[in-house]
Amino acid sequence: MPRQGQALVRTGLGGIKVATAGGIFVLPIVHRLEVMDISVKEVVIHRHGPTGLICRDSLRADIQVTFYVRVESEDQEMIKHVAQTIGCQRASDPQVLSELFEPKFSDALKTAGREFNFEDLLNKRKAFREAILKAVGTDLNGYILDDAAIDLLEQTKIEDLDPENVLDAEGIKLITERTAAQAVLTNEFQRNKERDINKKNVETREMILEQNRQLAEAEEKQKREVAAIKAREEAETIRI
Repeated sequence: MPRQGQALVRTGLGGIKVATAGGIFVLPIVHRLEVMDISVKEVVIHRHGPTGLICRDSLRADIQVTFYVRVESEDQEMIKHVAQTIGCQRASDPQVLSELFEPKFSDALKTAGREFNFEDLLNKRKAFREAILKAVGTDLNGYILDDAAIDLLEQTKIEDLDPENVLDAEGIKLITERTAAQAVLTNEFQRNKERDINKKNVETREMILEQNRQLAEAEEKQKREVAAIKAREEAETIRI
């Protein structure tokens, strides 16, 4: 009996037979029984630096995507196809899967990436993921793509770009222009911040001076009132 995520594949007399739920009849010598792992496996595609993903606006993106693939277990003909073309033991081997799918998945990333500007990749990850799945398609030689997860997505550093490459040169120009524009905005923000701080300091100083003036006037007024009272008292004393 196969375990969950396994398929029994019998070869020899009578051709290939497959079982995913029950047992299978095997005769010694004339039959060979193998177990195929049909559970979900990961194929990781990582592109960075000079091999980074080129976007519609010619910017490059460092990206890592994990693809989740498995043998199409609902169709025994697909299991037979994988057993004949790849082999039961090799069907789940990470190195074999990488060699089998990396070119197709890399092309799918390139195709999907060209549909988006870099900022759209960041802001519309769901749409980008769907574009990747669409670009991969369903023709996977007996396998099925369950899902794909974007693990890493960031702009390729400008020092990793090749100025001799036409697209990279365009990307460098765009990054330089955006960086310069951002520097102007940052400088303007800083100057405005400093101006606001200076204005606040002046207002605070003026408020303190006004408070000191009012306090001095109040003290002088109090002194005059005290002096007036004292003068009246002295005048009353003289009359008496």
